[in-house]
Amino acid sequence: MSNPVIVSVGPVTFEDVIAVARHDARVTLSDEALAGIQRSREVIEALADDTVPHYGVSTGFGALATRHIPVDMRTALQRSLIRSHAAGTGPEVEREVVRALMLLRLSTLATGRTGVRLETAQAYAAVLSAGVTPVVREFGSLGCSGDLAPLAHCALAVTGEGVVRDAAGTEMEAGAALGAAGIEPVELREKEGLALINGTDGMLGMLILAIDDLRHLLKVADISAAMSVDGLMGTDNVFKPDLQELRPHPGQAASAANILAVMADSPIRASHDTADDTRVQDAYSLRCAPQVNGAARDTVEHAARVAAIELASAVDNPVVTLDGRVESNGNFHGAPVAYVLDFLAIVAADVASMAERRTDRFLDKARNHGLPPFLADDPGVDSGLMIAQYTQAGMVSELKRLAVPASVDSIPSSAMQEDHVSMGWSAARKLRRSVDALSRVLTIELFTAARGIQLRAPLEPSPAEAAVIAALDAVTRTAPGPDRFLAPDIDGAWQAVTDRSVVAAAESVTGPLR
Repeated sequence: MSNPVIVSVGPVTFEDVIAVARHDARVTLSDEALAGIQRSREVIEALADDTVPHYGVSTGFGALATRHIPVDMRTALQRSLIRSHAAGTGPEVEREVVRALMLLRLSTLATGRTGVRLETAQAYAAVLSAGVTPVVREFGSLGCSGDLAPLAHCALAVTGEGVVRDAAGTEMEAGAALGAAGIEPVELREKEGLALINGTDGMLGMLILAIDDLRHLLKVADISAAMSVDGLMGTDNVFKPDLQELRPHPGQAASAANILAVMADSPIRASHDTADDTRVQDAYSLRCAPQVNGAARDTVEHAARVAAIELASAVDNPVVTLDGRVESNGNFHGAPVAYVLDFLAIVAADVASMAERRTDRFLDKARNHGLPPFLADDPGVDSGLMIAQYTQAGMVSELKRLAVPASVDSIPSSAMQEDHVSMGWSAARKLRRSVDALSRVLTIELFTAARGIQLRAPLEPSPAEAAVIAALDAVTRTAPGPDRFLAPDIDGAWQAVTDRSVVAAAESVTGPLR
């Protein structure tokens, strides 16, 4: 494993989720968590022989909750619950998502509000630490009563059934993988099956991963916007702090400050800062970049506040209360998370839409202030970046479709017992596609701006812009010239964006961007 850091569970932070999901950090349970788990388990075991029915302990589930289950059938009840609910289908879900949702479920177990046994929680920690990842499928969750099917596939693996991938990525039977890792399969007891699947952990995990990505990509959006403004002979006067203070949204101020920092000391900007430049103002896609990128930032931070509340929550049904009651509740409903997942898909679409407009402006000789059509070497013989913009436009169109909210949909389930669902898992899945598309749209703008700036020679870019171009050219080719196979150039630039070397290059000059 690439990162031996141990995350002590209960409760976890944003940084913990990223460390476990993306960097294979190992997991252990704190003493406080172990004590809380033990206390709540004692409550459940005290109810095991109660003649009064308790949901999830001595009853069936969902619409079958009216049936009382005798003591000698309760192990079978839990086993049947997990087997039947592991009903996902479709493409395999990404490893980082599965690791995030398992950690988040373990975090809820560690609150001491779910009633599981110590050995069950410890098995989750061991599976994560061993790098064993259950195979979870794309479709199966309605985002209510928790992410049932995805979490059931994980619970099934911990019992030694189903399919997993080991730390090397090899697909194998769960029992074999657990044995190889020295992990004893769990035989679930009263309440445990329900506790392992009744949470919003899948959608929350994907929300946290998306927030991490979007915080980075919005810095990229400011860098690419700054380079487009400069390469298109635009003005940075509109980004001055006193103008932002007239409309004091924090994200807008941060974005404008970033753009100013990237453009600072640009000879290109200085070359037309004269009385001969008669343009009154730039187009919206240049002038209003902080308003769009900034509003996106503020939306991401709202989503982060929602995620922080979820991280501090115990999402289960029924739940063991602080005073020892076992109560049914509706905290498993995914609406709070689903809404912000949808908000972020809207944000991604709009930031990408504005970036595409700046790219198109670079390629149009009527609007690019003296650059060749499509930034081609020999226009007519060469097409330059014409089709790169087509690719960008296709992704923006897809982003707009992905911005249609999932959370406004609801299909009743479980014989109308679960008659309103959040579709939060679906919102999360489409947001992942949106974030990926946004990264590619911004890459094409950045690539285009780098070429456009180089075509302004002998004028030089700003120091920060020059550092970004150098970072791109370390892995791809942005320089003007005759047409060449363009896809590898774009893919190389995308790698520099997603591995965060573009932002690092800019910050090597500007200092930390906001």
